[in-house]
Amino acid sequence: MTNTEIDNDAVIKVLNNILEAELAGVVRYTHYALMVVGYNRIPIVSWMRGQANESLLHANEAGEMITHLDGHPSLGIGPLLETHRHDIGAILRESLDHEASALAEYHRLLELVDGRSVLLEEYARRMIAQEEIHVGEVRKMLSKPSE
Repeated sequence: MTNTEIDNDAVIKVLNNILEAELAGVVRYTHYALMVVGYNRIPIVSWMRGQANESLLHANEAGEMITHLDGHPSLGIGPLLETHRHDIGAILRESLDHEASALAEYHRLLELVDGRSVLLEEYARRMIAQEEIHVGEVRKMLSKPSE
């Protein structure tokens, strides 16, 4: 393999991990939106549903990248473990863990394609930027105004 070739099998494996993580995000954020109660329910539910929709878009993008490489998109879904604590703080902490896990997969993808595929490199960088924004948003939501 020369410097400019990608390892298709490794890239497809990571893209399938991303696909599964994003599909888990659809389920996770949909579930969270249903579980939110309290005074701030409406804006938080709206944000959660937006995250679910965005996760579905991200899953579709990952699937398109897989088929672009002549791979087969997974029918699997990432882990859906939860604490079964449904206060907003617990939900957001679970969200933060999920976002960090997805971000790690996008970083793995970038490592595999950096300098080898402009398409996949740009895709990975764009997704890393979006996931970093999500992580930052959730951290801000978990912060108290006095901090």
